[in-house]
Amino acid sequence: MELPGLIFPVWMFTFFCASVDGYPSGKVREACTSMIPCHGSSPQLLPEHAITVNATEFKPGDNIEVHLSGPDFEGFFIQARDAEHLDSPAVGSFMLVDRRLSQLLTCGRTKNSAVSHTSKAKKKHIKVYWIAPADAPKRVQFLVYINADTFSLRKLGDYYFDFFVETVERDSETGFFSISSCGSMKFCIRNPSNCDPESASCFFLSFQQEKSSVFIEMSGPSEGYLAFALSHDQWMGGDDAYLCINEDHHVHVSTAYLKGRSDPVLNSENALEDVSWRLVDGVLQCSFRRSIRLPAYKGRFNLDASYYIFLADGEASEG
Repeated sequence: MELPGLIFPVWMFTFFCASVDGYPSGKVREACTSMIPCHGSSPQLLPEHAITVNATEFKPGDNIEVHLSGPDFEGFFIQARDAEHLDSPAVGSFMLVDRRLSQLLTCGRTKNSAVSHTSKAKKKHIKVYWIAPADAPKRVQFLVYINADTFSLRKLGDYYFDFFVETVERDSETGFFSISSCGSMKFCIRNPSNCDPESASCFFLSFQQEKSSVFIEMSGPSEGYLAFALSHDQWMGGDDAYLCINEDHHVHVSTAYLKGRSDPVLNSENALEDVSWRLVDGVLQCSFRRSIRLPAYKGRFNLDASYYIFLADGEASEG
């Protein structure tokens, strides 16, 4: 279930319709509709810059990691558009990873539908998350406008590029989690029994061993948090816990240690890999991978033993 990243070729265009360089603060809403290149512009291949995404298909509510990287650049502006109608309004919304380097903008009627820089400081990479909307088109194309004055010895000003290839496509046939392997390839817990993890009335937890690691999926009717804990007995305390917490429509996946019946103590280093999550129609779904044995992490139980499992969900609050 590992989601492969894809690197796409980049085409750069001289772009004079709107200047990112003229807006050092990054508040360039004037570029919301003018990202399509001016007529008569000629493309230049710029292989030094690239973009990666962590999924090749999506469903409404999915969060797609978008990573822009390359030689030093200053300004940038990112949108998603309908790949079949690039002159249409922005599609979906974004979430930030580092507010020091990037900020959210609203294009048209869609809140947070674009991302731009916060200053003229040099950057080598930017990572954001794109959230697929309920009415997303079948094919989505990311458009990026960039100021990279180190491209050549002469001053080139501002550049624009996008991807004339299919980036991410909605999967309308299958769900985010599958129950087809329950009982054969993976161990599953469902409450009520035989419920569909895509349903808002289903609490779902699965474990699937893959070589020296275990891939874990958790889903439930929660707009706050979902959690499970591994315990040596039927009493809470001294347990190895895993939480998916919805905070302002961004899900944090973390490990924790349970001491008695007090609040869980979140770990600063959780040793989880391939973390993914999804929020749609009141359902919170998350998945991650961890090694069967983690001797370097205190409080993490070995996954080749037997335990009692506690499941929980509820409202998330600070403090």
